[in-house]
Amino acid sequence: MKKILLILMAFLSLTSALAQPAPLPEQVVLVQRANVTAVFGGPTQPQGRSYNNAPSFFIYPDRKLDKTGAEALVASLDLQAVLDVNFGTAFVINPVGDAYAADKDFEVFVELFNRARSGNLKVIGFGNGASFVNQVLALRAADHIAGIATVDGKPAKLPKGFTSWGVPAFVSGKNAAKVAKEYEALNAAQAPYEPLLQVVVSSANEPGAVFAEAWEKVFSRNFRFNNYKHTHYEGAKFGQYGPYELEPYAEWEPLGIERIVVEYGASYRGRDLNGPKYLWYEYWPKELKEGAPAHSVPVVVLLHGNTNDPRTQAETSGFLQVAGEERIFLVEMEWQGTPNYQAMGHDGIESVLAILFEKYPQLDPSRVYAHGLSAGSMTATALGIKKSHLFAAVGGNSGALFTGHWIGPFPTFETIWAEATQKRGCVETAYISVFGTMDTTVPYMTPDNWRGNSYLNA
Repeated sequence: MKKILLILMAFLSLTSALAQPAPLPEQVVLVQRANVTAVFGGPTQPQGRSYNNAPSFFIYPDRKLDKTGAEALVASLDLQAVLDVNFGTAFVINPVGDAYAADKDFEVFVELFNRARSGNLKVIGFGNGASFVNQVLALRAADHIAGIATVDGKPAKLPKGFTSWGVPAFVSGKNAAKVAKEYEALNAAQAPYEPLLQVVVSSANEPGAVFAEAWEKVFSRNFRFNNYKHTHYEGAKFGQYGPYELEPYAEWEPLGIERIVVEYGASYRGRDLNGPKYLWYEYWPKELKEGAPAHSVPVVVLLHGNTNDPRTQAETSGFLQVAGEERIFLVEMEWQGTPNYQAMGHDGIESVLAILFEKYPQLDPSRVYAHGLSAGSMTATALGIKKSHLFAAVGGNSGALFTGHWIGPFPTFETIWAEATQKRGCVETAYISVFGTMDTTVPYMTPDNWRGNSYLNA
């Protein structure tokens, strides 16, 4: 194992709730962790962001630091609040030798990238560490990094004819203008088509101010997602499936949307209840929350995938952006349940909607829709039949109706088929499914697998 000093804050990996990380090398020292934790089936803290796209920070110092020095650098960045809200992790990485060496230290980067399995990797460099980031990582790994911030680093020298997928960048300190020019050249091929490939030049030089501005202007804007020729949660090694696509990191405030976190059932008639509560997230266009006419606002119910964070669909499906444009109401429900929250099931989803209709008269009960991911798509599919009196249309991604008797919250095809048969000729529900042709979990229909195919069943 390379002789590196790796300072780890927070827990190593949230990208795989079931996987246990490999033992850490002796050089790894735990300094601090985010003040929130996650458990299989959902987070212990309902506030903050989804942990699906939790950021990982690789921090390259100017010179080798001992434990005390590394702790001081981490403290100077003042990033704990960002870690807490976003379930983030941060690493301080020393050079392998006395100074950074392109090939050896890049090998360490690849090893740590594969360990972290992060699609939201942010890289920060200072001094000589910044030069390594600019001259090596930006050229060799731009399409795997979601954002770079460097201070007092030397610029890269792009080889003639060099092309890149680019990387969002924030630069400050000495040589900032020259460094920024190289990042603009690095991004040139893709920048006309990718607005997230911004380059920001700053006068900030104090670490806390650098991180705060970099987070506001660059880091918080995007993440990278790789779902090409594989399912992203299965993981991937560096370079295994090609570039990671830049995607916007969903922000509701700039869209004029207010998010309300609801934990329902904590008390009843003034008496505290100790049992599990319902949890859901409301996304309200601000002008509609108080002033919209009665029965004028459409409702979209979002349903997360199997044991996913309950914020998954709002933050990753694109519906939040649609709500910003179309001014509709979104509600994402913890339908499946966690150790902290009660499973709703089909009846619970209907009960939550009844609560919302009573609370918000502006919601339109005749325009209620459901959309889900994977197991959430299976549930949305079932709701279109079992709750056809409630939903005007349903659909989802990567999930339909499997045959056989499933255990737990998954809909059972046979019972839903019986209900659909009974309602045939009397009830119609609009339905849409979107699925990947290379999905191995919920496969696309082919001449060889159409019998019992879940989409054909739906």
